[in-house]
Amino acid sequence: MPQPISPRLASLQHRRTVVLPFAAVLITSGLIAGCGNLPRSEAQPAQQGDSEGVAAVETAIAQTGSLDTAIEYTGTTVPVRRVALRAQTEGRLLDLTVDVGDRVNQGQVLGQVDNRLLAASVNQERAELAALQSEVAQAEAEVSNARAQVEQAQVELQQAQADADRLLALSREGAITTQAAEQAVTAARTAEQTLRSAQEQVRTRQQAVVAAERRVAAQQATLAEVQARKAFSSLTSPISGAVLERTVQPGDLVQPGDEVLQLGDFSAVKVSVQVSELELGTLRVGQPAEVRLDAFPNQTLTGEIVRISPAADPTARLIPVEVTIPNPEGRIGSGLLARVQFQTGATPRVVIPQTALDAAGEGNQSTLFVVSGSGDAAKALARTVQLGEARNGQVEVRSGLQPGEAFVVRSSQPLQDNQPVRLSILSETAP
Repeated sequence: MPQPISPRLASLQHRRTVVLPFAAVLITSGLIAGCGNLPRSEAQPAQQGDSEGVAAVETAIAQTGSLDTAIEYTGTTVPVRRVALRAQTEGRLLDLTVDVGDRVNQGQVLGQVDNRLLAASVNQERAELAALQSEVAQAEAEVSNARAQVEQAQVELQQAQADADRLLALSREGAITTQAAEQAVTAARTAEQTLRSAQEQVRTRQQAVVAAERRVAAQQATLAEVQARKAFSSLTSPISGAVLERTVQPGDLVQPGDEVLQLGDFSAVKVSVQVSELELGTLRVGQPAEVRLDAFPNQTLTGEIVRISPAADPTARLIPVEVTIPNPEGRIGSGLLARVQFQTGATPRVVIPQTALDAAGEGNQSTLFVVSGSGDAAKALARTVQLGEARNGQVEVRSGLQPGEAFVVRSSQPLQDNQPVRLSILSETAP
């Protein structure tokens, strides 16, 4: 951001001339009459030139600055994030371990809600879960028994079918009666039906296992819910920051959703300022801003614009602009007065008093004198400069004069290029 014009440079054009006693003797001389033709001769420096043509001059050091006076906005610091810690279960608040201003870490336990009823519910649900798991085990055992019966029925069916085949063959040969063969066939069919029944029992028992497992899963979910509610009885911090407000006290009965604490994240702070709609065009999200806090008068902090409200106050025509400031050490608290200036990004230029210009040229060109050398070797060199905007007696120099160069503000007589000069006691010198 361009630096503001130094008070000394801004006051050069207004400084009164110190006139030596012998200047009164020369008041009617051609020397004084000649100086009156120059714009800067309205106030003479403390020393007059000598008879050898050495002019006494007052110089200033060229500095970058801005013609615009930066607008200062005021606001109040608040944490970058504000979170309400709320109860998630019903019960009596047994304890709060922190108070307003205390620092907290994410995950830290800050309070405890009475959870004795929830603990009893957890035990009850665990017992129910164990019973259901026992049912699953029993159903699985029945499946195993049914499978064993299937295997036995398969063996019996194979034996019955073999007997039936053998007796049918003997019956055809006339070795046994037809009735005996038919009885063997009937026995085989009965064995086949027994096998099918055993297989159906396996499927039934397997379905019972699935149903029991579903009941176990449902009970596990119920138990997890009760355990979560019990865990919610411990109030843990969702962020790292500080306690801003304590809204309940130990012994109070809280319901789910009741606010217990207000917490603030101070890893950064934000300031909201009201900006005129006339300045809105110069601002953008991400633009740097200089912030000064009365609490830290010797520090200038750097922040940036993070939000520009799309809605202006219809009466005052002011637009809220939010600036965030890094706060890694957490020194900046809430409620501090902040003074904000936005950096426009304008190119810094050399700014000089208009009275330092010797003569106007074509367009935006003009001439001034810079001083080269020092002591008896000091000379005034004419320099053509390109001018920019002018305001309040100051003018921008776009080219022709570099920061740190000494230029003539006033002289005891009209100057010529390469003329020897002597610096007055009021002259600025380079650091």
